[in-house]
Amino acid sequence: MQVRHFCTLFDRGYLFKGVAMLRSLYRTCPGAHVHVLCMDEDTRTLLLQLDFPAITCIALADFEDAQMREVKKTRNVAEYCWTLTPCLTWQVLQADPSIDGITYLDADLYFYSPVQPLFDEIGDASVAIIEHRFTPRLQHLEVNGRFCVEWVGFRRDAEGMACLERWRAQCLEWCFARLEDDRMGDQKYLDAWPRDFNAVHVLQHEGAGLAPWNFDRYRFGGSEKLGYTVNGVPLVFYHFHQFQLLEGGRFDRLSESYIAERREPDGVYTTYEDALREAVAQVRQRVPGCAYGIKSAAQVTSRRMVQRFVPRPIKELLRRAMTRMAGKL
Repeated sequence: MQVRHFCTLFDRGYLFKGVAMLRSLYRTCPGAHVHVLCMDEDTRTLLLQLDFPAITCIALADFEDAQMREVKKTRNVAEYCWTLTPCLTWQVLQADPSIDGITYLDADLYFYSPVQPLFDEIGDASVAIIEHRFTPRLQHLEVNGRFCVEWVGFRRDAEGMACLERWRAQCLEWCFARLEDDRMGDQKYLDAWPRDFNAVHVLQHEGAGLAPWNFDRYRFGGSEKLGYTVNGVPLVFYHFHQFQLLEGGRFDRLSESYIAERREPDGVYTTYEDALREAVAQVRQRVPGCAYGIKSAAQVTSRRMVQRFVPRPIKELLRRAMTRMAGKL
């Protein structure tokens, strides 16, 4: 069985989502070895207790260097996680020369069918990335990045390592949640990769990278028992952006902006909700009553209202103010 190396990062706020993602990955890629950068000690302790088949849990304190700690002072939690994405991918390859390639995954993905078809498509490419594939109604969002940092793969060869090294340096220099000088977080840097590097493969599989910003483009079929399909091919993974766990075992799936024209694929979401319930139960066997990342309905409703009605410039001013306050703490 071939070993496939993956890496991801999350804190306790994403613990249940991360556990669900890992369980689905091990089921659909039996040879997976996942390197998890644990953004707090609670996450690391719990992941080690869950006895996943092949996992390396990396403590943040052991990972950070002086440069990372310095830029951390200027960035909010999300921005710092984005900054560390290429740093983690780079460091795993540096630490173990036997690893031929690695794929970064977001913690809020969920895998429904084997990932091997994606690797078959990627072949010998040095770098593998995936487009957002926005619907026409949301196409204006592409200004923030054509590609999504949800599945990003690198091979240990000259082109792959050169691309990863540049991305790491760029994110350490600048990685903020705003569009500025043709940059946006960690993702807009990817726009230049197909132009600047050889052997960059853009994934074409229709069952990969389904998400709130593109599900309206696709025809869903199948069932949990028979397997979900997208335009007649197996659904490989879905990105559960905005999904929230609520008190009382309830969930909030999406803001209204994503479902203005069509509802989300219900079966796909129901399966994910069942997986999250299992993750919560599994964690609570070790930590009774654990509620990491679970929010009140009022919290989520307020956030949805801001997402829908507050103009972006005002949200940006609030974000900058919160970042300055965090830096003083």
